[in-house]
Amino acid sequence: MADNASAADIVPVFQEQAEKTMLRFITCGSVDDGKSSLIGRLLYDSKLIFEDQLESLVDDSKKVGTQGEDIDFALLVDGLAAEREQGITIDVAYRFFTTEKRKFIVADTPGHEQYTRNMATGASTAELAVILIDARKGVLTQTRRHSYIVSLLQVPNIVLAINKMDLVDYDQAVFDRISAEYREFARSIGIDDVTCVPISALYGDNVMAPSENTPWYQGPSLLQQLESVEVATEDLARPFRFPVQWVNRPNLDFRGFSGTVASGVIAVGDEIVTLPSARTSRIARIVTQDGDLPRAEAGQAVTLVLEDEIDISRGDVIATPQARPEVTDQFMAHLLWMSDQPMLPSRPYLLKTGNSTVSATVTALKHKVNVNTMAQEAGRTLVSNEVGVCNLSLDAPVAFDPFVTCQPMGSFVLIDRLTNGTVAMGMIDHGLRRADNIHWQAQAIDKVARSQLKQQNPAVLWFTGLSGSGKSTIANLIEQRLFARGKHTVILDGDNVRHGLNRDLGFTDTDRVENIRRIGETSKLMAEAGLITSVSFISPFRAERQMVRGLLEDGEFIEIFVDASLELCASRDPKGLYKKAQAGEIKNFTGFDSPYEAPEAAEITLDSATTTAEQAADQIMGYLEANEYLSDT
Repeated sequence: MADNASAADIVPVFQEQAEKTMLRFITCGSVDDGKSSLIGRLLYDSKLIFEDQLESLVDDSKKVGTQGEDIDFALLVDGLAAEREQGITIDVAYRFFTTEKRKFIVADTPGHEQYTRNMATGASTAELAVILIDARKGVLTQTRRHSYIVSLLQVPNIVLAINKMDLVDYDQAVFDRISAEYREFARSIGIDDVTCVPISALYGDNVMAPSENTPWYQGPSLLQQLESVEVATEDLARPFRFPVQWVNRPNLDFRGFSGTVASGVIAVGDEIVTLPSARTSRIARIVTQDGDLPRAEAGQAVTLVLEDEIDISRGDVIATPQARPEVTDQFMAHLLWMSDQPMLPSRPYLLKTGNSTVSATVTALKHKVNVNTMAQEAGRTLVSNEVGVCNLSLDAPVAFDPFVTCQPMGSFVLIDRLTNGTVAMGMIDHGLRRADNIHWQAQAIDKVARSQLKQQNPAVLWFTGLSGSGKSTIANLIEQRLFARGKHTVILDGDNVRHGLNRDLGFTDTDRVENIRRIGETSKLMAEAGLITSVSFISPFRAERQMVRGLLEDGEFIEIFVDASLELCASRDPKGLYKKAQAGEIKNFTGFDSPYEAPEAAEITLDSATTTAEQAADQIMGYLEANEYLSDT
């Protein structure tokens, strides 16, 4: 009986919790504005701390707290040892709490500039942002930076919590001045509706309920605002979007497409179109683990079964024919750069949007955004925590909506191809019209026909190594030997190309990347012509060499590493460049103040210290013979 009674008591509690709405919000602002303390206060006053947690909090407050004999509420969410030692937030801390009216998931994000990327991660799923300001300091640069990111990410509700009012004697004039300054700035970045609340996270003023210390303030407490703000439902009114995450085929009798509805509503019998293929069909079933549904709406994870057999893959998008997303391989976007390594235009990255992953390059940085003044500034690259407006080019078309129209369809991340680390988050502004004007022109004579005519297989011999390692000397010997055998060849030499095609480029990392991109595309054209091409470039970065490899068919790219130490190359110094670099007369010289990333798995490695140029040529020719590049058939 007791067990049955307990179960009967628990069920209504679960039902009550299930009926409550959920609000995801973020706390952000400058360092030491009291974000962690505010969340700790909310958890404490919501009675969501167990007795052992409270005892530990009291004990920790005495050991590492920053509030003297008082409880340091920030310790409830600052879980990392480094955070407690320094009294700062480093990582994003997510906490759940509930009140009688609503459930909450709050993300406590760091205030330091170097951890801005963590703040952006927390804001990406938020429906409300609580931006804290220290009443003694007012609006700071980091306040503006976080507010701008919140506006970029289209967080719909903003609360300005002016904290530490107890340290300014709850002065209304201070509150009014900061509120007016922030509202003016907010309007300049497109935030028109801001609720300003004077609080003291330490003492709880206006956190859970109105405070007697601020009789001049007639607005809601912070919790009252959190409980009453309307959670946006625009996703239901938007056009139907369904990025396919998985082709679900457990047996021969069932084929469905699984994913989460990004926006809109779909019902059985509705007409759909798949993109980018543009094939149409109708919804036959909407399948879930708990049975079929007559309709599905934004946020629901379902499997769609179509009336017709259509070739659909992961990353495709199912939409309504009357309101289709755009499909393009070029667009303009806002980028928040999150990597310690700078963004380099023309460097290949992986772009992941929805469930699709494609190769992408930043073709142009149109301008950077000064988050303090909102001014547009010129630049050639982005460094960590900078925001820029860029043009991007993809190697395959994707379906998308502008970020302001549909966030799941308009957001993406850039991933480093070598480390697999996320380097940037992006918000698509619009597709580029130039993409609509470019089409592939069919050609009657293809690469196979050109290669057969020349009685050889196309190849790109990519010589890489430090200046003075012997790349050009060996490449010249290879061309002479191939020419003597009647083979069709060409040499692309780094110095020679800079007299013409790349004469506008310097030697910064950005220019080096573009230098290799152009040569990579040229090499691809040479391979299409059926030629054996020797490319002699320092090409210091692995990412760009990998990019060129990706442009060519399997087996066409042969990386040849001419391995020579910096000391050996400097002793040769055939062009006098090392002497100038040592004297400081040349900047960005590879091996001195610009890095060289040696190949990790080159097809051919030549030891320049122990191998003569003739012996190196013998080794390369042997490789070409063994792999049938010189075939006469």
